Amino acid sequence: MSVSRLELRKVWVPGSLLIVLLLLATLSLYASAYTVILITSILMYVILTTSWVIFSAPTGYISLATAAFFGVGIYSSAILGTELPLLIVILIGGLASSCLALLVGALTLRLRGIYFTVFTFGLVELIKHLLLWYEIKYTGTRGRFVILVDNNTIYSIMLIILVILLLTAYFIKRSKFGLALRSIGEYEDAAAHIGVNVNVLKTITFAISAAFMGATGAIMATRWTYVDPYIAFKPLFSFMPVLMAIFGGMGQLYGPVLGATIFAYLEEVLITKFPYYYMLTIGLVLLIVIFYLPDGLIGLIQKWREKGLGKQHANP
Repeated sequence: MSVSRLELRKVWVPGSLLIVLLLLATLSLYASAYTVILITSILMYVILTTSWVIFSAPTGYISLATAAFFGVGIYSSAILGTELPLLIVILIGGLASSCLALLVGALTLRLRGIYFTVFTFGLVELIKHLLLWYEIKYTGTRGRFVILVDNNTIYSIMLIILVILLLTAYFIKRSKFGLALRSIGEYEDAAAHIGVNVNVLKTITFAISAAFMGATGAIMATRWTYVDPYIAFKPLFSFMPVLMAIFGGMGQLYGPVLGATIFAYLEEVLITKFPYYYMLTIGLVLLIVIFYLPDGLIGLIQKWREKGLGKQHANP
């Protein structure tokens, strides 16, 4: 790659990101109400997927606790939404999820492989049924009504959360912190041997990712009139970020963003037009990706780029 090409890339990438951000920031000025709602749903999945990737991609620990942290944020909004300002509720939702992740991480991140994965999924079910039991026994209800917020406000806050998340993910990846996380994923025992405090590092990263999930749940709850444990702690919220990350590829930061965007839009189209074939189509797409695109869309894009550069070198 020539110097001029490198310089062009340094200008083109930030410029493109700035244009996309400006278009998203002003979306409510020119887009329909349905488009704003659709993009909000896409942003939700992008945040959940990117948050999951912050922890699971470099460490290799497959967490299925996303629904637990997302649901804690939802219930924070349902319980406190009428008592406190919206921004305070969102911060509490993120903080509550982060504290839960710190506790769970400190207790369970010594587990490895399938044991950690099964435990995190069991955590979702445990919280869901414990909360359901508490509500039925002590409040005589099953669920709560949520204070409603207009769609433009929800969209704007969701976009702010996404920007903060992407900046956080970028700086983690480029820092010594991120390097230590990748060393854990490559060979955890060796990382511990050279002085990396693997348990503390994993727990802190787990808590950071959970904070964004909880904050997202707190603001998304205001889109729904009513929530209950089955809605808030739906297992789909744990599995979809994993599938979206695999679909997009986890080699680059924009991989999960791309995968979540396409997958979330595909979900909306299939549920709207082909509700009976929704899960079948999603399953087929995933099988194709796993068999033919093991590195996701990012791997495919990189192969195309390498072929293009190869042709340029062959025909100067």
